[in-house]
Amino acid sequence: MTRLQTPPEGISQETLAGLVTEAVQQALMQQGVLLDAQALVSASALAGSVAAALPFLPPAQRHAIVSFKGDWTALVSEFFRTAADRITSGSPTVSDQASSRVPPETVRLQNIAERAAGLQSMLLEDWAGEVAGSTYLEEKLRIPRSTLHRWQRRGEVVALRRGGRKHVFPLAQFVDGRPVLGISDVLSAIGNPRLAWFWLTRPAPELNGRVPIEMLREDMVADVVRAARAVS
Repeated sequence: MTRLQTPPEGISQETLAGLVTEAVQQALMQQGVLLDAQALVSASALAGSVAAALPFLPPAQRHAIVSFKGDWTALVSEFFRTAADRITSGSPTVSDQASSRVPPETVRLQNIAERAAGLQSMLLEDWAGEVAGSTYLEEKLRIPRSTLHRWQRRGEVVALRRGGRKHVFPLAQFVDGRPVLGISDVLSAIGNPRLAWFWLTRPAPELNGRVPIEMLREDMVADVVRAARAVS
């Protein structure tokens, strides 16, 4: 099977690579992996390209890959050393056509990564507003830790990483002890919690200058979600 062929599922290798790239980048950002914007884009794109290439290999090559029992870390390290040497020496690693073609989703992902990297370098208190940990929310808003963590796992509440593994929660997203409707949709659309909350708390041109979180608190969910999908 060649690069130009399409697997039975009807998806091209390039499209599959884009989907995996986006999923990996969102996972890295959500887990707070500390990479600069370009490194984040590169790591995600490499993961997407590798994962998407396997289904398109000829059966014999695919079988050889899946049956490999050696040290994948050493193999990948050797690949990167070889690639770096070729790039440094000016040797072509891909065709001019492939290297000059930049998919729109890659440009969008790079813009998201650059904005996320900028927020990562800012103090949380400088842009996120009032935040609190699970102890405060349990004592003051009567939100059990188990409920809060369940919302976090399901992507139903904005949780911002502070320091190592600790998360804090912006207070403006809660009404009557629950996240306002629409938070999960915005998180799904934008992906990165920091970017999502930054967008939610600033006047949005897509909403005629209104602040999205204020609109969610007024039950204007559809307008906010539509705008979030447009900017993501």
